[in-house]
Amino acid sequence: MTDIKLPPLRSLDDFLLGSARFAVPDVRNLDRWNNRIINNLLYYQSNYFVSALVLLLLLGYCQPFQLLVGGVVVTLMFLGFIWAAENQAPVRRFRRNYPSACLAAILLASYMVLSVVGAVAVFLFGIFFPLLMVLIHASVRLRSLKNKLENKLESIGLKRTPMGLLLEALGQEQEAGS
Repeated sequence: MTDIKLPPLRSLDDFLLGSARFAVPDVRNLDRWNNRIINNLLYYQSNYFVSALVLLLLLGYCQPFQLLVGGVVVTLMFLGFIWAAENQAPVRRFRRNYPSACLAAILLASYMVLSVVGAVAVFLFGIFFPLLMVLIHASVRLRSLKNKLENKLESIGLKRTPMGLLLEALGQEQEAGS
């Protein structure tokens, strides 16, 4: 874990403004769309992290208690799932084979537990809204020549960035850099 390097923060001009180009992805070509998302996640990961943090802090400023209670409940749900996955073989196999479904199940269970307490909705909104913004940007942001070159260079050291580790855990590392 000591080899993890954070990539640089990309300029606002490159991320959103002047030189940024956006287009609706071709939903008929899922491989190309997936490739665009993965490469944008790798290239702009620092910008996405900062954007998500700013949105979460803004929500924390507006609804601090609800965000804290919601965070505690979701954390307990994750810990319970991790304990079950480590101690129960069928759960461990399911987690390995369907990581996205496991994440959705944890978040759904968290939502059901917290629907009784309004704080869960606040916390989940604080998590889902930044994720939605990241996925929308990664989907519609066209890659520049600099982005393509950087991704080719970073694909060698893919496992040394936080996003590279996350993509590897989700089984997407072979897609990156292509």
